Amino acid sequence: MKEVKSKFDVFRQKAHIIIYGTNTVAGRLFDLILLGLIFLSVVLVMLETVKGFDTKYHNQLILLEWIITIFFSIEYILRIICINKPWRYILSFYGIIDLIAILPMYLSLFFVDTHLLVIVRALRLLRLFKILNHPHFSGQSQHLRKSLIASRGKIVAFMYFVLISCILIGSLMYVVEGKEAGFTSIPTSIYWCIVTLTTVGYGDISPITPLGQFIASIVMIMGYGIIAVPTGIVTAEIARSEYKRGRDSKRHHCMNCGKDDHGEDSKFCYNCGEELDENS
Repeated sequence: MKEVKSKFDVFRQKAHIIIYGTNTVAGRLFDLILLGLIFLSVVLVMLETVKGFDTKYHNQLILLEWIITIFFSIEYILRIICINKPWRYILSFYGIIDLIAILPMYLSLFFVDTHLLVIVRALRLLRLFKILNHPHFSGQSQHLRKSLIASRGKIVAFMYFVLISCILIGSLMYVVEGKEAGFTSIPTSIYWCIVTLTTVGYGDISPITPLGQFIASIVMIMGYGIIAVPTGIVTAEIARSEYKRGRDSKRHHCMNCGKDDHGEDSKFCYNCGEELDENS
């Protein structure tokens, strides 16, 4: 005999589908609304630190914060109710983040200014990765990860060259400029070289001698190349991977019916029986 579910069990099931079902329309809509409220909460906390804005709209800001906090509290409770093993969620990374996100406003009832800690709600934006758990995004991220791994040897060798160059140039600038120009030590000179090489240019230390300015000009020009090289290495690896993937796709593509998800050793199309052209 089929067991009749209680209204509470039906509610738990529906709540579970909405809250945890990232692959359902309702689940994705819920997560998007949740992310929107998280963004709004973070913006409200930022605006509260703007003195003029807070003076004028303080009560409205606090009211909105409480509304958002109550929504998150209900959501936290529902997450616990609608799963069979609540402690697994409570002690999980996301569970701890969710709890930390709602506590500050309640603590503000007993301690002054602790509600400003709701800025930690920004950590809940990590749920964005769950929403983006789509085959298209996952495939692209895996493709990028493999390209970075394939390029790591060249990038490490290049970074080693950059590090050695910074040490040598920093030491040279310490000798050329000296303490009078702000190059008080070799580590300080290396710091200047890194800042200049990366084209950040804080300007807190700058060469004053003609030779030092000439060396600085060389370092600035080198900076543009140093920024471009790692990008070029990864881009070349991505292009190589794309070309290889395109060849594999063509090799397993049926010219008759268009199916392209055949196995590595397939010689005939599983859909229409047409012979696959390995040279296409």
